[in-house]
This record gives sequence, C-alpha cells and structure tokens, in this order.
Amino acid sequence: MLPTLRQLQYLTLLSEHGSFSRAAEAAHVTQPTLSAGVAELEKILGAPLVDRARSGLILTAAGEEVVARAGAILTQAGDLVEAARGAADPLSGRFRLGVIPTIAPFLLPRALPSLRKRFPRLRLYLREDQTHRLTAALRAGQLDAALIALPYDMTGLAFAHVADDELLAALPDGHPLAALASVTSDCIDREELILLEDGHCLRDHALAACGLAPPARHGEEIIAATSLPTLVQMIGSGLGISFLPAMAAEAGLAKAAGVCVRPIGEGHPSRQIVIAWREGSSRAAEGRLLAEVMRAA
Repeated sequence: MLPTLRQLQYLTLLSEHGSFSRAAEAAHVTQPTLSAGVAELEKILGAPLVDRARSGLILTAAGEEVVARAGAILTQAGDLVEAARGAADPLSGRFRLGVIPTIAPFLLPRALPSLRKRFPRLRLYLREDQTHRLTAALRAGQLDAALIALPYDMTGLAFAHVADDELLAALPDGHPLAALASVTSDCIDREELILLEDGHCLRDHALAACGLAPPARHGEEIIAATSLPTLVQMIGSGLGISFLPAMAAEAGLAKAAGVCVRPIGEGHPSRQIVIAWREGSSRAAEGRLLAEVMRAA
C-alpha cells in the first residue's frame, strides 16, 4: 500500500506549522482528520514520523526524510494537474508569477490589462522580490514563472525573451555631464556613484555596463539605495549619479525628481527582460505565452 498525496500534504503542513491544530486549519480539515491521516501514513511506512511531547512536536529522522521527498512529489503532482488544465485552457486558474522590483512598476501596468482581457479565467498571484529569491522559488516549485532581467545564472531554468531594456546614465539637473549628448564610462566618477543595495541584479548590470568592478573589490564604500524611487530622489537631491533602466525613465520616474538621463557611450548597454520557468516544468508553454503578451504590451 502506498501513501496518498493527502497524507504527504498533511505531514508537510505539520512540519511547516509545528502543531496539529494549525496544520489542520491550513489543510481545511478537522484536527482529528489530520491526525488520523498522519497516523495512517506512519502505519503504511512502518516508522514513527512525529514525536509528540508536552513542549510541542518535532519530526523524527524518518519524518524529516519523508517531508524532504514529499516536497518534490507534491510539486510534480501539482504540475500534472496544472498541465492537464493548461492543455485545454492555457493561462486559466492559478498562476504564480514572480517579478523583480526594477521591472514590476513599469511593465506590469501596461501588460496586466491585456493579460486580463485575453485570459479572463486567469488567477494571477504576484510576488515581488529580488532575483536570487525568485529563482530559488522557481527551482523549488514555489513559483510557476518569474519576470527577471539577464544576465543572471540560469542553471536549471529556461526562459523566453520579452524585451531589451537600455541602461541610461542618471544625473541631477545641472550636472556637468548633463551637457553631453552621451556619457562614457571614463566620465563617471566612482566617488559620485550611487547604486541600488546589494542583491538587486540591476546593480551588477549597471556596473558591468560601464566596465566597473563591484565596490567591495576595492575596499571602498558607495552610497546604496533600497529601491529605484529612492535612488532617483537621491540623485535629484544632488547626492550623486547612477543608472536607470529605460523603462523606468519612460514611465516618468526621473522627471518627477529633477533627474535627466543620457545614453551610455555608443554601445547602448542593456539588460534582457525575460519570463523564466523551471526546466521541465509543465508550465513552459504558458510561460512562453505570457512572454508573448508581455512583448506586445
């Protein structure tokens, strides 16, 4: 006799929530039902999975092993269900999409109305986060796709191109470099440079665009901002210069803060905007379809 998916889900929720009552609530069943399911799973596997003590409950070594393996099994089962639904009616039902903060406010307002109109049965769950956490969630099966920017390590992931987003030099109005038609990397004074804080891929893209090494390699400090709106306000206040993606500048982010933008050299460096998904995912066709909608936005 084999364990059921429901039994594996019960144990996984028990591991996540640390109590039978909270796990039962998350599973939308009564506590006796969940307890009976876990007990039946222990009987099938022939080993205790949970130690019940006055101080709470903990998983046994066997329980930890089952939870570790159950994650992949439940993810694959979910993929199977979504693949069957998607084959007949693509981009319908739940779709979990991650998006990085330097794209979300500028591309989504254009793309979401078209997406809703074309796929009215789609229930889109959005998660905004930095690239390294979104790609980890993709690989773990916690997201179906993610809207991110390349270059980035895409091991275990596949993707479809959405757009090329030029990187521009961002300067305070009246800055000497603002008089130039374009700004070269030789003109950029590292002491004036403001960047997004570490963890934002745009930080690395901007440095690479000008052939600049990360500040840590030189033991120097650079002012860092937590978000693009904050970065633009800092530039507009005369604290330094930086880089902006063209989609942010086109959305009017720079104008509102007294910031002007200029092309960088003759190469017009850019980042590649893509929809990414886990290699082998059953949502791959829907990921490509999503990229198509984003391209047209």
